[in-house]
Amino acid sequence: MERLEFDNIFDVMTDSPAEAADLQFRADLMLTLRKLLEERKLRQAEIAEALGVSQPRVSELMRGKIDLFSADKLIGFLASLDVRLRPSVDASGRVICEVVQAA
Repeated sequence: MERLEFDNIFDVMTDSPAEAADLQFRADLMLTLRKLLEERKLRQAEIAEALGVSQPRVSELMRGKIDLFSADKLIGFLASLDVRLRPSVDASGRVICEVVQAA
């Protein structure tokens, strides 16, 4: 039996490399957002108020429903929490995205 290997689980779910990259980016954004919210120990009602969304929408976010959130929306949620993404390229050409507290 042949063994298949993938760098990105989303490569298995779609035939489009662009769609797989978009899904991976949104998943990474969602995980970052969830980690920040958990670190701040906010209840869902408090999160909803901070993000300007309903509590059921927060529940979808916390349950990892990436198909329901665009990258723009997730970046906007981070901005609502005064968090910014700072992408850069290192000497080897790898893209690095730093998560920073807004000044």
